[in-house]
Amino acid sequence: MFLLRSENIKGKKITDEQNKATVWQIAKAVMFAFAGIRKKSDLESDAASLKPAQVIIGGIIGAIIFVLGIMLVVRLVVG
Repeated sequence: MFLLRSENIKGKKITDEQNKATVWQIAKAVMFAFAGIRKKSDLESDAASLKPAQVIIGGIIGAIIFVLGIMLVVRLVVG
């Protein structure tokens, strides 16, 4: 599995600078995961730069925002 190595699939070395993920990268990866669409190149770069804890926390936050959004829409329609 290439997540455990210091090289990505194409054999390029991964530096610490490349390994840092921004909040936007985490949010984008989680949003595309919710939608179920992702390019292979984006998946590879996310796998190289995102840590599992970042993705889990981003997923929980994304799920909370999604549920609150659904609740808001239901209240607006019903109430």
